[in-house]
Amino acid sequence: CARSTKLAMKDGFKLLEVEFPPLPANILELDDVSAYDVAQANLKLAIDFAKFFVEEGKRVAIMLPDEAEARICYESLGGTETPQPGITVSSLRKSDKDDNRFFKPEQTFLSLFGNRAGLVKKVDDVDMYVCIVASAQELPDIEELSQLEPDKTIVFYNLKLDVLRGDLGAPAFPSKEFQDRFLSKVKPVYYLRTRQYSRSTPNPPFMVNYQGCLFRSYPGQFQTLLDTGNGAYRRVKGNPIRPALGQFKEELTDALKKEGILQDEGKTLNFLRTGYKTTTWWEEEREDASDIWKT
Repeated sequence: CARSTKLAMKDGFKLLEVEFPPLPANILELDDVSAYDVAQANLKLAIDFAKFFVEEGKRVAIMLPDEAEARICYESLGGTETPQPGITVSSLRKSDKDDNRFFKPEQTFLSLFGNRAGLVKKVDDVDMYVCIVASAQELPDIEELSQLEPDKTIVFYNLKLDVLRGDLGAPAFPSKEFQDRFLSKVKPVYYLRTRQYSRSTPNPPFMVNYQGCLFRSYPGQFQTLLDTGNGAYRRVKGNPIRPALGQFKEELTDALKKEGILQDEGKTLNFLRTGYKTTTWWEEEREDASDIWKT
C-alpha cells in the first residue's frame, strides 16, 4: 500500500485512503476482540507504513483523534511520542499547554452534544499525516487539519470511510453535505474490503454462501474478486469507476451463475431479491460531490 500511496502523491493527490483488514478475518470475528485490540493493530501498521516514507527523508505524524487516545498509544510505545526517528504520534485536538489537569470535565460535557474540547492544531516540521481510529464525529477535525496544511498529504488509514459515511446526517453527526464537501475528495489508493453473502436455491444444497472482495491498488482498476476457497481469489471484473455495493454483489452473483452454482431466476425474482434501490445515498450521483472518491 505504500507504493500505491507514493504513486498517488506523485500525481498530486493530497487526501488519500488506505483501507484493508488490520487483523486476520478469523481473529476479527472473535467475540473477545476489542476496539482497543484493533486500534493497537492499526497503530503498529501505521508505524510500519510511515517507515517507507521516512526512508525517503519525509517526516510523518500519526494522528489520533484526541489527547486521551494519544496517551494510551504512548503507554503501548513505552511512553514515547516518537517510536522511530522521523515518526511522531500526536493528536488532532490539543488542549492548552498551560492546562495540566489530567481530567477535564468540560470534555465530557461537550462530547454529549457532539462537540469536542481543544483545538485542531498542526504538527510542526512534518511532511505528511496518517490519521487512524477516527469516528464519523471526528472526521471534521481532519478536514480542519487539511485547511491548516493544504499542501501536506493526509492519509485516512483504515478508518472504514464506507461505514462512517452511513452515519452522516444522523443527530450529533456531520451532515450529508460533508460527503460532498470533503469526503468525496479522498482518493482510494489502496482498498481491500471483503463481503459475505448468502442465497437460497431451489435445489440442494438450498443455501449457497459466497464471498468476495473489492480490491484496488492505485493506479489500477477496482477489481471484483471472488473467493474460490483456501485463501485464493479469482478476478471477476475490473472497473475504472468504483462499483456501488449492489453492483459488486451482482458481479459476484453473475460469476456464480456462469459456473452453474446459482441459477438465473428471471427478472421478476431478481428484482424481488435486490429491490428497487441498490445504491446508498453517497454512491448516487450528487451534484456538489467530486468523483475523486470513486476513481
